[in-house]
Amino acid sequence: MSAAPGEPADRRNEPSSLVTGVLAGVASAGVLLQFYLSLRLASANGQSLAFGVVSYFGYFTILTNLLVCLALALPLLARASAGGRLFERPSVAAGVATSIAFVGLAYHLLLRHIWAPQGLQWLADVLLHYAVPASYVLYWWFALPKGALRWTDPLVWSAYPGVYLAYALARGAAIGSYPYPFIDVSAIGYGQAMINALGLLIAYIGLGLVVVSLGKVKARYNKE
Repeated sequence: MSAAPGEPADRRNEPSSLVTGVLAGVASAGVLLQFYLSLRLASANGQSLAFGVVSYFGYFTILTNLLVCLALALPLLARASAGGRLFERPSVAAGVATSIAFVGLAYHLLLRHIWAPQGLQWLADVLLHYAVPASYVLYWWFALPKGALRWTDPLVWSAYPGVYLAYALARGAAIGSYPYPFIDVSAIGYGQAMINALGLLIAYIGLGLVVVSLGKVKARYNKE
């Protein structure tokens, strides 16, 4: 299967503005709904709105869904900008796909059993952990250019969860609250938290290698 004459193969299936806009809207709805719920919960618990904001930005899920919002909105609204060009790079798009897929898989395997959200919180939960991850991965697979992904890319992408871990631990030490039980130093200690974090980082890199493999297969197919 080949592209039109003079058209790069990876550009053949560029996403339409409508599809990109709808996905950006879904992702934005999820993060905005959870922001409202975080502020409402803080108020209900007698805490300040500032505490609700700090709590909200403590989650890898939230930060990665915000990353997806940027990855969708900037190429759509400001394609010529530095940010627009950055998120159009195949290695960056694949890194975003890896990160949001990791959010969905880690939640499903490790966290969904520890609580039972209801009402609007259930809706936010579904959007952030299932709808957005699945939608963006499919969007990446069908619509975004794969380019020349490298086997070393997942090591570069792993800097993102690595920096997040440092941030989460520093934040937890400062406010006495950790976003996830598997890095809750106050409950399991630094040693176990580091073992858990290393296991998750290895899983992230492994998932990244799967994404690179799939990207190479799709790029080869597009050139046929």
